[in-house]
Amino acid sequence: MVNENFDPTGQQEEVLAVFKDEHRANPLRIRQATDMEKQRVNDALGSLVDAGWVKKVNRGLYEFVEDPRDR
Repeated sequence: MVNENFDPTGQQEEVLAVFKDEHRANPLRIRQATDMEKQRVNDALGSLVDAGWVKKVNRGLYEFVEDPRDR
């Protein structure tokens, strides 16, 4: 379920931009695309997964679900 009230931070927006461009990504790819530190990427991914905007497909692979602001 997508949390429509979730308000992404700047770093979460950077991670979302990678997903909107590539649809699926792993943390390494996100770090390469954003130049963010490992922990910042992991924190952003955790928040985006909790909000339902991104889902974990399997170990180390994440997939974009939806950005309700794009409706």
